[in-house]
Amino acid sequence: MLDLLAQAVGGLMFTGLREASPLQLARLAEAYAQVTGGPLPRFDTWRSAIDSLLRLGERRDEPVLVVLDEFPYLVEAEPSLPSIIQLALEPLSAARRGGRTRLILCGSALHVMRGLLAGTAPLRGRAEVEVLVHPFGFRDAAGFWAIDDIDTAFRVHALLGGTPAYRDMAGGPPDGPGDIDKWVARGPLDPDRALFREGAVLLQEEPGLHDIALYQSTLTAIARGATRPGQVAASLGRPATALAHPLAVLEQVGLVVRIEDALRRRRPTLAVAEPVIRLHQLVIAPNEPALVAGRAPEVWARVADTVSSGILGPHWEHLARQWCLDHAAPASIGGVAGRVQPAVVACRKHPGGHEIDIVVTAIQPDEADAVVALGEAKAGTAPLGPAAVERLAHVRDLITVGRHASDPRLLLFARGGFTPQTTALAARRGDVELIDLERLYRGA
Repeated sequence: MLDLLAQAVGGLMFTGLREASPLQLARLAEAYAQVTGGPLPRFDTWRSAIDSLLRLGERRDEPVLVVLDEFPYLVEAEPSLPSIIQLALEPLSAARRGGRTRLILCGSALHVMRGLLAGTAPLRGRAEVEVLVHPFGFRDAAGFWAIDDIDTAFRVHALLGGTPAYRDMAGGPPDGPGDIDKWVARGPLDPDRALFREGAVLLQEEPGLHDIALYQSTLTAIARGATRPGQVAASLGRPATALAHPLAVLEQVGLVVRIEDALRRRRPTLAVAEPVIRLHQLVIAPNEPALVAGRAPEVWARVADTVSSGILGPHWEHLARQWCLDHAAPASIGGVAGRVQPAVVACRKHPGGHEIDIVVTAIQPDEADAVVALGEAKAGTAPLGPAAVERLAHVRDLITVGRHASDPRLLLFARGGFTPQTTALAARRGDVELIDLERLYRGA
């Protein structure tokens, strides 16, 4: 996107590589000369190079765009580069007072990029905008992949997420609902495709992650269902305190998300943030020898239960929460969602309590936050019966009075749809919303 923008406005786009600083400066000089149409400058130092880039705006009447892509590679070659830019952009400098150069620093190593503006980092206070480019949401991803069948769109999104590049890396979309198993074998599980190792590469490209084996093991434990920090530590045979830092780093770089319990503080659950990492940890890594040997169809059939419980189920719950936040009409969920989180509700009849996938909380100015809806999300292909409505109504009765609206709505998300009895019960009650695949992807 930035490359197209730079071309459109006649700006300069320079991409850092893993090479020595003099080689980077030589390539930057060539890019500079190409944009200005002048002689090849001599950039002996990064200070002279940055000063020249910031003076590009003096050559034109309108602002000039300068993009330094893969900035972490440039910092790797010249660690003082952020301080050099800090000095060039000090409050009384010419670049800040009247400069027309617009400098954009970007990179895929989130740990490095976020660190540029953290705490006492040199560039803290110099940046005007910080943008994190997210993958496509599930509805936009279906459109981008040009998948008409919404169950196929859901399954593809559950496996690979919404990163646009993965469409080409997977060899395009499935040819239809009946092709998805063959598509998985010839696409994500094909060892000759770059996508095959993408889950491992995402972890390795973060410079701040030194003990890769520890981080890989942590991700594997979370993907396999160790959703509490203590559970992760126990599965790795380590004390909980030893994993505090790795978990914090994985959260910081966006590979793990911490989801707070809606009703009880300090009871978070952990989840792998990137579907392609989850696919790698659960399917590709444990079966790599067989996949490399060309037995992808056999492996895919064998891991069907793992895919159903470890990938499709959690992803359906995630999309249900996203629907409440981004797509649901206020009438459907009893208000405007401020937070949508899971929760565990205590119950005297059931010692383990009830795990609830969706608690919709409306944030009300000058009033206590109110729970306006409770929901369950089922990713199975069988239609959901009326017992699910009764269970959810029971859980609603257990929630402490005063922590919710007078009549929180009940939301049922079922990939397999609903039985006629469930539909009739919901119609009679009036406080139940039924959300199937069609409504999830196309309704409110």
